[in-house]
Amino acid sequence: MSLGEAATNIVVGYVLAIATQIVVFPWFGIATGLAEHLTIGLAFVGVSLVRGYLLRRLFERGRDAQAVVDLLKRWCFTAAPEATGRGEDEQPRRHP
Repeated sequence: MSLGEAATNIVVGYVLAIATQIVVFPWFGIATGLAEHLTIGLAFVGVSLVRGYLLRRLFERGRDAQAVVDLLKRWCFTAAPEATGRGEDEQPRRHP
């Protein structure tokens, strides 16, 4: 499913880039043919792919880092039952 989503995203992004260039370039006096539009579109799609990949890696690393921080908080900042005066069968209080 992820491969299909990624492929669809690439194709839609490429078509959208070409259509945008064809509309916007003349506003700035830039005259190009279809071959140039296709090549420029490929460059933008390549940059977009790299950007998407790097952002996904960054967010996954941040999510992994947050999971480690949460685990350490539970281990380090949750009092043991004997330290709180509660019985052995009671669970220590968990901090959010």
